[in-house]
Amino acid sequence: MLSRLAGFHRRPFDSLSEQEILALAISSEEDDARIYLAYADHLRADYPQSAKVFDEMATEEGEHRARLIERHQARFGDRIPLIRREHVRGYYERKPDWLVTNLPVDRIRQTAEDMEAQAHSFYLAAARRTSDADTRKLLGDLALAEKGHESLARRLGLEHAPEDVRAEEAETSRRKFILTYVQPGLAGLMDGSVSTLAPIFATAFATGDTWTTFLVGLSASVGAGISMGFTEAAHDDGVISGRGSPLKRGLASGIMTALGGLGHALPYLIPDFTVATTVAIAVVFVELWAIAWIQNHWMETPWSRAIFQVVLGGALVFAAGMLIGNA
Repeated sequence: MLSRLAGFHRRPFDSLSEQEILALAISSEEDDARIYLAYADHLRADYPQSAKVFDEMATEEGEHRARLIERHQARFGDRIPLIRREHVRGYYERKPDWLVTNLPVDRIRQTAEDMEAQAHSFYLAAARRTSDADTRKLLGDLALAEKGHESLARRLGLEHAPEDVRAEEAETSRRKFILTYVQPGLAGLMDGSVSTLAPIFATAFATGDTWTTFLVGLSASVGAGISMGFTEAAHDDGVISGRGSPLKRGLASGIMTALGGLGHALPYLIPDFTVATTVAIAVVFVELWAIAWIQNHWMETPWSRAIFQVVLGGALVFAAGMLIGNA
């Protein structure tokens, strides 16, 4: 079992015959074509120009595969040995496409360029392992095709995704990030920071006990986080609105809600009531400033309006908590 985990069951590349090298190249081209098609399908709705890049890359890989099969038929016949990259020790691996498709579009493009560079290195090594002139020439040609003056991903990117298209796709990516993470997170932070002010400070001024205040703040923050998270995830599946995964939005909203409340609850772990309350009030100002900054930076809300909304709302809730706590 340990030997399998260590990869000792794999064959070293130097042990492969010329036929096995061709078979490995054929299976690798098949895998890469499928991966590029998966990327294209994933990007087609939001990034149609980049989808064209990966469609053409898949076509190119298909042409490479056809040339390799023709050479195998001419040299060894129709039966191609079953050998894949996971059978060869030290051979480059590919991440499952379902892992990479969750990455930003620029990371997907970079992954494709890395794939081309790895394929180039393989064909150079493979060409050195064969003595047949025609096979060696084919592998050398494929090495040049994979590398070229620039990687295929970069060349097709320049053809199908010029700067204006890339700018448009970057804006689409930014908009999706805002809809999926920023908006729910901002709503959660506002709810957690503002709505918990009244119960936390009412408890503080009513009891004068820091531990009790902390427990009330902890329960209010966690409860609000769970409620906001489930509400955000349940009210919109994101299919029609385009707001993205409900799980991601729910987590963003729930976590930020809890953090917003815990920010001014945690200072009450300090035993001294005056020090704890002073620190809690300072944290409240930091939270309100953070909310205003997010509104201005991500939601393009003017500073004056963002500050007015946040300060007015926070001041009213804080005053309500003080009045109730001193009643």
